[in-house]
Amino acid sequence: MPLHSSADAGTDRQLRLRMAIALVFLVLFPFAFVYTFLYLANTVGLALLEWADGQPRHGEFYVDPILLTVAVLGGLAVQYWIGPRTVLTSVDARPVDADSHPDLHAAVTRLAAQTQIPAPNLAVIRSDVPNAFAVGTGDRGTIVATTGLLELLSDEELEAVLAHELAHLSNRDASLMTVAWLLPTITYYLAIVAFYVLYGMVRVLGAGGGSSSGSSGNRDGKGIVVAIVVITVCAVLTLAVSAMFWLGSVLLYRILSRYREYAADRAAAATTGSPAALAGALEKIDETMPTIPDRDLRKLDGGVESLYLAPLDTRAFDSKELISTDIFPETHPPTEERIDRLRELARGPGGE
Repeated sequence: MPLHSSADAGTDRQLRLRMAIALVFLVLFPFAFVYTFLYLANTVGLALLEWADGQPRHGEFYVDPILLTVAVLGGLAVQYWIGPRTVLTSVDARPVDADSHPDLHAAVTRLAAQTQIPAPNLAVIRSDVPNAFAVGTGDRGTIVATTGLLELLSDEELEAVLAHELAHLSNRDASLMTVAWLLPTITYYLAIVAFYVLYGMVRVLGAGGGSSSGSSGNRDGKGIVVAIVVITVCAVLTLAVSAMFWLGSVLLYRILSRYREYAADRAAAATTGSPAALAGALEKIDETMPTIPDRDLRKLDGGVESLYLAPLDTRAFDSKELISTDIFPETHPPTEERIDRLRELARGPGGE
């Protein structure tokens, strides 16, 4: 029989509160990001221009708030719409129908009816890594499972995992996680561009440049110095601001990612009435993951590691990346702690 308790309702309320707070920051961060650059443009930028050409600047840069609002909300809306499809493509998830996976479709349809949400689409990744995740919401939602997961788990354990992913769709946190990754992506690539501009400047200066003589050479030399200073200052400021907002947005993303797993675990236990089944699935996954080659884990990541049922044991961020995500909290709570909580639920209030 499904488990129902006031504790579950409290957990859902806490998740909704955290999602509301995350959504506020999600909307405010792009505005803060743009206006930080605008402030720097009107202070450091104008000062640089005055120094470069010796002419005073009386105006200032301006961004229309209405246009900015349209751009920010439009960007988030586009990410909400195309984000799930991008995620599915990045990990090569292939849609499957009831003919090819009848038991899987039957289980999801039954659990979705029990959860009172539209039955989502299903997709499968051909990978030995045992894992699953959900993207989207409502009838646009998709639950993704790997072939490794389907082969590893018993029917009862697989149903518990499907109920866990359905909880993410029901809570709408799967969509929020997809949208929340937009700003970290933009700021990360801006930081990368700024870094390589600085790197290129260092390489050029290190290699030396041609020299000119006479007054023409002096003018050319001064122009080169001015260009180098302007480009370097702009690149340093872009790198600093982008890195700062990347750090803040990823931290917010990670904190929400950790908490939503607890809520989905409890919802899955309440839906199936078998916390032990999900605990068993997590335990099998945790035991199998260390045996998977790192290259397979990296291939499965696709930049969406936070969405998975269980954490991957390696990062896609290696020494070639600008900033390691190891400085942040883990994307998931400790699997051992999740298992302990589920087994405590299975024992019940008076269990041993």
